[in-house]
Amino acid sequence: MSTAILTGSPLPGSPLEDDLRALGFTVTVADDAAALTDALAAAPAGGRVALVDPRFTGHRHSLRLGLTDPRFDAAAIPGAVTARPQARPALAAALGGATARTAPAATRNPVAGGARSAARPATAPLADRVAAAVEAAGTAVHRPELGALVAAVPATEAERAEAAAAVAAVDDEAVRLRSAVKSRDGFVTTHLVSPYSRYLARWCARRGLTPNQVTTASLVTALIAAGCAATGTRTGFVAAGVLLLLSFVLDCTDGQLARYSLQYSTLGAWLDATFDRAKEYAYYAGLALGAARADDDVWALALSAMILQSCRHIVDFAFNDAHPPAAGSGGTRAPAVALSGRLDSIGWTVWARRMIVLPIGERWLLIAILTALTTPRVTFIVLLAACGFAACYTTAGRLLRSRRLPGPTPQAALTLTGLTDNGPLAALVSRLPARRGPFPAPAWALGGTALLVATALWSGTDGGWVTVLAAACYAFAAGRAQAAPLRRPFDWLLPPLFRAGEYLTILVLAARSEVNGALPAAFGLVAACAYHHYDTVYRLRGGAGAPPPWLVLATGGHEGRTLLVTVAAALWASGQGFTVALTVLAGALALLVLAESIRFWVSSQAPAVHDETGEPA
Repeated sequence: MSTAILTGSPLPGSPLEDDLRALGFTVTVADDAAALTDALAAAPAGGRVALVDPRFTGHRHSLRLGLTDPRFDAAAIPGAVTARPQARPALAAALGGATARTAPAATRNPVAGGARSAARPATAPLADRVAAAVEAAGTAVHRPELGALVAAVPATEAERAEAAAAVAAVDDEAVRLRSAVKSRDGFVTTHLVSPYSRYLARWCARRGLTPNQVTTASLVTALIAAGCAATGTRTGFVAAGVLLLLSFVLDCTDGQLARYSLQYSTLGAWLDATFDRAKEYAYYAGLALGAARADDDVWALALSAMILQSCRHIVDFAFNDAHPPAAGSGGTRAPAVALSGRLDSIGWTVWARRMIVLPIGERWLLIAILTALTTPRVTFIVLLAACGFAACYTTAGRLLRSRRLPGPTPQAALTLTGLTDNGPLAALVSRLPARRGPFPAPAWALGGTALLVATALWSGTDGGWVTVLAAACYAFAAGRAQAAPLRRPFDWLLPPLFRAGEYLTILVLAARSEVNGALPAAFGLVAACAYHHYDTVYRLRGGAGAPPPWLVLATGGHEGRTLLVTVAAALWASGQGFTVALTVLAGALALLVLAESIRFWVSSQAPAVHDETGEPA
């Protein structure tokens, strides 16, 4: 239950009360300090409360942005301030201090744009003075960008008429629809989907549908597409391509619906973050099953595509977490950054560069067309070539940037440590007295990964225990890489190198075993590992820290799982034992990480992580 307290009697003819009720508020009028204090105390303890100046003139969407966004404990726009239960004590204290001083209630405010009032605090509207006091006391107050929307507290009839004219001149529904779309996204999403998906989002909002329901519908549609692909028929492949595109439209719609109606939630953030990967990788499995019906085994290609895409993502995550955009570089710009800035001045290069990195819209369109017109084998080969080029392009750019960027901050170093997913073996090695030596952390990681993958490739069917020895060296290198804090500019390479080491080893050992069912089992194991690593990413991005130590211990870390897989390959590579071992490991890991992930993301402590950056997915 949300309560809006008007700090005075409403003006005749003002739509303010109707607007607040339409936004779900129960409206109370308090004419003096004592009534304000009583009304605040009487508001339901578990609900949101807002103080609104009765002279407020503006768009209803301004009030929606300023007073209903669930992501922020406290927020304000000119003439209104709100607090969720966590910030209610700060609001009450600020209100007590503001009402204890005698000050004029009215002041001249800007008419549009949501800029802060230039008036002195003593003469500002009560709601504005309370918001400033809450902020001064240490509670963050979110102030949304209103753009063309109006939010003002006119002091005179002339100013009120001016503000009303400004409100009438701007269609807030049009602004609301535009703001439902990300400000930065891929070409396909921006030009081929968003022009109509925003209206689908509005249609869903008007029928009471939630973003989580649309997200689930997108997942179900993608799973049906995977089932169609698994039929192995041309009709099934065409249907699969169409349904995959429909799933992507719904995937765009759920985020636009969340922004349109401000229906953000922790559960929604988790679903949106994980379902994209589940949909894409399930579709890969469907294509592999469909190819098998035509006696074409493409499981190795399907697994390679999943590995490449997961490693691309961890490159993005690790680099951005190690070198956030706000990080300074002492005024020195890397050559790649300077070139990027020059290219941005040429309009078409912006879209070309966004398409080159093959974000989710471009990628899924490519997959859908190839599925409908060609075979699963051709689809995977083209996809691997395109994603491989995109990976080289983005990684090269990040390497060039890293030459001039400062090393990660202490907080960023902790994030990188969490992303590496080192287990107990690497942790034990990292605590050995010997220092990391002259080799930087990426050199240890690259050396251990290269040794392990090369050994798995060339050891042959009789060299299983040699691969086990290489896996032990890999675990040792992982520990040495983290013997010191990850504070150097290139230390962000550790997570992608370790992902490549673990995933590629599983792929190579399963492919070399030539045992029926080994590659599908390996696909399931890598999928479970990838889910665990994506879950870790979004926990860290939400400021909740890495998964609990007991989970890292139970899953063994990347080096522990890799060692276990190499031992299983050495013992049972020539029979069904290896397939059984991979299947059991995949099932146990999936149950473990899913159970803990679900427990965490539905808990009240989970962060609300919403990607508004438009980064390629």
